[in-house]
Amino acid sequence: MSREEVVARLMDVVRRNGYDGASLAELSKATGLGKSSLYHHFPQGKEDMAAAVLAYLEATLDASVFAPLRADGEPVVRLRAMTRALELFYDHGRDACLLANLGIGETSQRFNPRVKRIFDAWIDALVVVLRDAGLSKPVARARAADAIIRIEGAVIVARALDEPSLFDRTLRALPEELLRA
Repeated sequence: MSREEVVARLMDVVRRNGYDGASLAELSKATGLGKSSLYHHFPQGKEDMAAAVLAYLEATLDASVFAPLRADGEPVVRLRAMTRALELFYDHGRDACLLANLGIGETSQRFNPRVKRIFDAWIDALVVVLRDAGLSKPVARARAADAIIRIEGAVIVARALDEPSLFDRTLRALPEELLRA
């Protein structure tokens, strides 16, 4: 199994259970690697695993969510491409937000700088699209931050209520709401 596949499986466990809830036994089971093999690949243990997961997450989000925002094309098309990618990434609101799992609570001290960098990159990519749509920089920045708040909130609420349609509804409405005059 490739390192990328190992990290993807680790990501699934951390996404479901959070950093503190992801036991070494569960991480080992998910990857099919014994504990000693995990330590061979990740000498600092769970902290190294979480760092690898964050790097993988950052690359995945950059390729699937942020790249469409940086692409050429009409702003609404770019925003819809982002929302389609998010539907897949969060399985229509069924999957937890890994950024929240690593960026809040006891683990936030360790991982918050990287989580913040990911959120900042997302906001910056949205600002570019909104500026291309003719919005002023302050309005674009405020709407970009509000968009992230709505997306992340929708993930939490959809999961808590076990109603994925809430997430999809939020994403469907988002492009037009961001671009309104």
